[in-house]
Amino acid sequence: MLRKILSFLALAFVLCAAQAQSYPTKPIRLIVPFPPGGGTDILSRLVATKLTEASKWTVIPDNRGGAGGTIGIAEAVRAAPTGYDMVMGQKDNLVVAPWLYKNLSYDPTKDLVAVAHVAYTPVVIVTGVQSRFKTLADVVAAAKAAPDSVTYGSPGNGTTIHLAGEIFNSAANIKLRHVPYKGSNPAMMDVLAGNVDLMVSSLPSAISQIKSGKLRPLAVTSARRSTSLPDVPTVAELGYKDFDVSTWYGLFMPAGTPKDIVATVNAEVNKLLATADMKAAIHAQGAEVQNMTPEQFSSLLKTRGHRQCRGQQAAGHGRHEGRHPCPGRRSAEHDARAVLQPAQDRLCKVEGHRAGFGCDHRIRAAKPQRKAASERAPFFFASRSLALRENPRRRPASPVT
Repeated sequence: MLRKILSFLALAFVLCAAQAQSYPTKPIRLIVPFPPGGGTDILSRLVATKLTEASKWTVIPDNRGGAGGTIGIAEAVRAAPTGYDMVMGQKDNLVVAPWLYKNLSYDPTKDLVAVAHVAYTPVVIVTGVQSRFKTLADVVAAAKAAPDSVTYGSPGNGTTIHLAGEIFNSAANIKLRHVPYKGSNPAMMDVLAGNVDLMVSSLPSAISQIKSGKLRPLAVTSARRSTSLPDVPTVAELGYKDFDVSTWYGLFMPAGTPKDIVATVNAEVNKLLATADMKAAIHAQGAEVQNMTPEQFSSLLKTRGHRQCRGQQAAGHGRHEGRHPCPGRRSAEHDARAVLQPAQDRLCKVEGHRAGFGCDHRIRAAKPQRKAASERAPFFFASRSLALRENPRRRPASPVT
């Protein structure tokens, strides 16, 4: 009997080794949890293209955008753990979302396995080149003179970008009106057109428009200046001590993916990130390369979750009473939803849902309700209509349809 057991284990070991040596035998799907044109999409396609060239693998990007990136993550969680589905995750949907929504359909620390860290980037506050705002001080002065009149766009409710805007509201003791969009691209179009005053964006999403002179950067939110924009001050430099908000990007696979496959992909990605060509390509997008082992990346995910809690408590916003308790939270009155609830209720009313946090479509991400084509409208049109309804002075010459 013992001999049979040992023979079986030896056979299993040989099969696993053979699987690792032959992997991959078919195309790998890279789920991109945001629409085309944004920072996540740009970096994902860059990784897919360069990985295909360097390793001769076939890596195919698949955009599954919406709901602050949580739809794409949920898609990856539901995939078979065979190594042929991975997702480009980031702070928005893996740190902020679980901290914010107790009914989220996944737990990133249990339902996903960290594969390879790709890059990190600061958040940048920008405005159109024709805007009346020349500096961040101009924005603060205008917001104090007329609270809730200055608007800023973001890729969506509950994202790191949105939270950066709300944390700045708290730090500067002002009230900027948040206008959420379905991804960075539609928000970018509106700030360029002057339909919103500002945009808070990841640097990869905005860098090309900044370099072309169409957007004016007012500040970056990281602790240090970006090497891609060395002349742009940090928010902390402008008088808001210890202000530090940044985001990161990395590859994840469904929990249960064989460790040898995870190690193989990590080794190939890290080899790619070490090349001068890849470093230059990522830096050109306003991001910085940072490679890690799977264990280091997994540790980062868990550590950042706890740090997010502490940072928000310091700003007066704790986290929900959900699956991911934040140690030392002060009271329910300091719940993070207090920051986002008003904007969420307004959005619910526009979309015809009942007011309240439960109407948020991110919470329904696991079972999206698809309307008939005649009933659907782009998310950013709804958001812009909301902003115009509540602030008629921002209405453009032509009506929004």
